[in-house]
Amino acid sequence: MNSTIDRLKLIFLGIFALGCAGVWAYQILWAMPAKRCEANGQWWDGERRICAQPLMISSITGRPVGMSRKEWSEKKAAETVLRENEGYPTAPAAAPAPAQAPAKAAPAAPAK
Repeated sequence: MNSTIDRLKLIFLGIFALGCAGVWAYQILWAMPAKRCEANGQWWDGERRICAQPLMISSITGRPVGMSRKEWSEKKAAETVLRENEGYPTAPAAAPAPAQAPAKAAPAAPAK
């Protein structure tokens, strides 16, 4: 056979082998972990290849599911006003000032 045809066969065979290896690498490194992650109910970040656990906003803010941000803010403001009216401090109290001796009274004026 012609050596050019043999050389082209090897080149195309090499390109085919590299393509197959690339497809397998993609499947093993990106597609399979993504499917496994999503099957567990987690989020897959393909850019960084990270499987992360989703967090509910209510677990961070304490706001119940279904309540709007405005309603929650109004409720918390009302609770704060009620708490302040009852006399409970909302922030940690500052340290008390050291006790000072009472000021001396001016001497009494002599009676006339």
